Amino acid sequence: MINFKLLPFYIQFTIKLLMILLLCVFITYASSLFVPLAFSILLSILLLPVTNFLENKLKFPKSGANLASVILALSVIGGLIYFLSHQIASFLKDIPSIKEHLHDHYLTLQSWIQQKFHVSAKEQKVMIDSATADVKSSGTEMLGQTFFTITSIIFYIIIIAIYSFLILHYRHMIKRFLLAVFNQAHEPEVIEVLQESKGIVQKYMLGLITEMWIVAMANSLILLIIGVKYAIFLGVFSAILNIIPYVGILTGIVFTCLVTLTTSTQLSDIVWIIVGFEIIHFIDANFLMPRIVGSKVKINALVTIVGVVVGGTLIGLPGIFLALPTIAILKIIFDRIEDMKPWGMLMGDDTRADAKTKLYRQLERTFLRKKKMVVTTVADTPSDTI
Repeated sequence: MINFKLLPFYIQFTIKLLMILLLCVFITYASSLFVPLAFSILLSILLLPVTNFLENKLKFPKSGANLASVILALSVIGGLIYFLSHQIASFLKDIPSIKEHLHDHYLTLQSWIQQKFHVSAKEQKVMIDSATADVKSSGTEMLGQTFFTITSIIFYIIIIAIYSFLILHYRHMIKRFLLAVFNQAHEPEVIEVLQESKGIVQKYMLGLITEMWIVAMANSLILLIIGVKYAIFLGVFSAILNIIPYVGILTGIVFTCLVTLTTSTQLSDIVWIIVGFEIIHFIDANFLMPRIVGSKVKINALVTIVGVVVGGTLIGLPGIFLALPTIAILKIIFDRIEDMKPWGMLMGDDTRADAKTKLYRQLERTFLRKKKMVVTTVADTPSDTI
């Protein structure tokens, strides 16, 4: 048998790269299996306190508690989908008004292009007609893709619900399996990884949901004050997009501005939307996120962005949402494996700890300096003569 640690560094590095490549290929081609299973695991971990409460406090049977937890989660998800669908339906009813506003913006844009780029209105119409013909030719294909997407979402929701119920039902057996897979000497480390992974996922998911609703209420309030139509829908939808790290807020601002352009002729509304959303984002990034979510997951910004990009490249939008919990669990595992501790250190965010340490040392030096000055002053003061 060849000892892997005795191999030259370049061979070890090549083998590790090949393993990462094979894992990425597996995730890409098995995404239809991997994505619902990953979401089911996260949902099961999130519902675990509810299941334990129903079993232990309300004395539900095991299957009944698991089923009730899954139904509760489906009710919340279904309510959110119904709200968004209802708002989109109201949006579609205003198509005639939207067309009128778009026509006004189109004339303004056409005049601006003609003045700045010297492209006549006739030449612009030819280009638009050509693009419209391309859209019409692919209309059937787009309709088929939309139907396929809706069908896939319904299928994913059903399969995630089934997976979550089964994971909750067999959770004790799964735990015993994971303990049996590893050497008995490593059992304490395995139990610690499982407990910390469960805790960090629960706290992260709850923190993310809390932050999302706070941002949704703030967004909706700002849009209502500005007087934007569909304020609550746009506020909630932008808050959902805000879950995506770093790029979600930009997407939410662009989407809100585009929808506002179709329902309003006041360009000042766009300016106030950008200002209001940026203020909310500043408060969220510097106060809400560090206290509610950041305290649960200590991952630095560089690894977060790389993880989001890699997840989105491999499996699209689901990979973006799964990136941060996956990285957090990997960091917990890496911190328990001796050879992987450098990678866990690379993924962590110790800047605040370093800042606190420097501040503490500075205060300590200041305190000692003042104490020394006081002692010196007392020593130099002449004693009173009787």
